Amino acid sequence: MTEDRLPGSALLPLAYRECRQIAAAHGRTYFLATRLLSAERRPAVHALYAFARMVDDVVDRAGRSAAAHDRDPAAELDQIERDLRAALESRLGSARTAPHASSADRQNDRSWESGPRPRALVLAAVTHTIHRYDIAAQHFWTFLDSMRMDAPGAPAFRNRYATMAQLREYMRGSAAAIGLQLLPVLGTVVPVSAAEPAAAALGEAFQLTNFLRDVAEDLDRDRVYLPADALAAFGVDDALLFECRRTGRTDPRVRRALAHLIAVNRDLYRRAEPGIDLLEPRVRPAIRTAATLYADILHHIERSDYAVFDHRAVVPRHHRLRIAATEFTTATLRGRLTR
Repeated sequence: MTEDRLPGSALLPLAYRECRQIAAAHGRTYFLATRLLSAERRPAVHALYAFARMVDDVVDRAGRSAAAHDRDPAAELDQIERDLRAALESRLGSARTAPHASSADRQNDRSWESGPRPRALVLAAVTHTIHRYDIAAQHFWTFLDSMRMDAPGAPAFRNRYATMAQLREYMRGSAAAIGLQLLPVLGTVVPVSAAEPAAAALGEAFQLTNFLRDVAEDLDRDRVYLPADALAAFGVDDALLFECRRTGRTDPRVRRALAHLIAVNRDLYRRAEPGIDLLEPRVRPAIRTAATLYADILHHIERSDYAVFDHRAVVPRHHRLRIAATEFTTATLRGRLTR
């Protein structure tokens, strides 16, 4: 019996374990914050992260090297969507039924992570998570639509954004949708719809922080995820960005543009922060930790004098652990004081 046809009771632990390993390897900040969640919620968060990572890697590989990507990324995203739709429709994520790998998965099961049938395992875990927590499937189709904007050859492909409005259209699917996927897993003390605006804002805040941190890496793939009109207001264009990347030095005009966009980013965090109190009390420390650690990336960019072209801003591990410990201690004391 092949691994992608194991009985559901055997496959789901394997599938969730695969997702946990992906989250631990690639999402250090999220993984640390997830440690503050209850053991019951962690696997679902790992599954959602692993699915997003799997899709993101499809377009990242295409952006890094067309020669290294032996499949059309747009077609690959379409296949992932078909596989997920089929799994949801047949309830393959239930503990009673095991998902089968698609023909595309069998051909590409080592294309983004090592190990047996990783795509089938991630799809099994995320499908089970969607059913278990009654997550609206539309959030996944919105996410995939934004990812097609990253896929060379797709009709929606775009590697430049003229305005913040255009960039927010992309982030609505690439980041806000992920926040909305998480809400039913985390739980809320208000109707889910009341918590959605803040969750979407926090997703956008995380995404914009990534863009500011990864300017150099994105330029290497001929992508600019910063709005052209905001850059132009400070005298910055593509030529100047590429020159900064070539020399590894941040031009004063770019420094001022980045300072402006960091202020915009912090406003998103401020708008999202009240939404954390709309979540179930037990999950608030984890989300506060993730928000604090991600916002700290902005501080590290500033402290480096905006040197985003010669190194990647990273929050030191000891600082991440200290923030997580502080949030856990604070939450524990609050719980004792409110009993």
